[in-house]
Amino acid sequence: MSANSKLLHHPLRIGITGGIACGKTAASSVFKDLGITVIDSDIIARKVVEPGSKLLPKLIDTFGKELLTDDGFLNRKRLREIVFSDPKALASLNALIHPAIHAELEKQADKASSAYTVLVIPLLFEHHLENFVDRILVLDVKEETQIERVMKRDGSSREIALEILKNQVSREKRRELADDLIETDGLSLSELKELVLNLHKKYLKLAAKRN
Repeated sequence: MSANSKLLHHPLRIGITGGIACGKTAASSVFKDLGITVIDSDIIARKVVEPGSKLLPKLIDTFGKELLTDDGFLNRKRLREIVFSDPKALASLNALIHPAIHAELEKQADKASSAYTVLVIPLLFEHHLENFVDRILVLDVKEETQIERVMKRDGSSREIALEILKNQVSREKRRELADDLIETDGLSLSELKELVLNLHKKYLKLAAKRN
């Protein structure tokens, strides 16, 4: 569970997390449509390594010029192939980009003005950010479904998909640490919207109690 008492001076923060390809983006989009500020760490992760950023040259120095596309952007697929086949490379990547992502998360969260704030943090447990949010919503799906979705979405091999899963907290651990849980296997978009709406009402009540 998240340490709510440490964040009472902030508006309510809901952390959305889950394994890769579990439906986090779809769920966060519903919250956004309900007028809630959504801050996505994946979007921030792309921003901090854009051409002209301070981090992109450091990544190239660490992993090689092969990470650059012809137009000067980071080749994220190639980076994924490198780091998920080499634990030391993954540790180096995390050490480079994680502080910048966390700082930007904090900056954007402090500016949020909706009744509560949703922060989409796929690696919330892996990077020990439980105390950064007040409540944790886990999106969960069967591992085979994850593998199929990753291969289809990213064009990754099954081997890379399995390596990604291996480097994430287990489903069992995420479910154990969740304050709220949505299982997305076989869930239609309309069913997801209904579940999120129910949570939205719950979070509004929790947020009101803090004021």
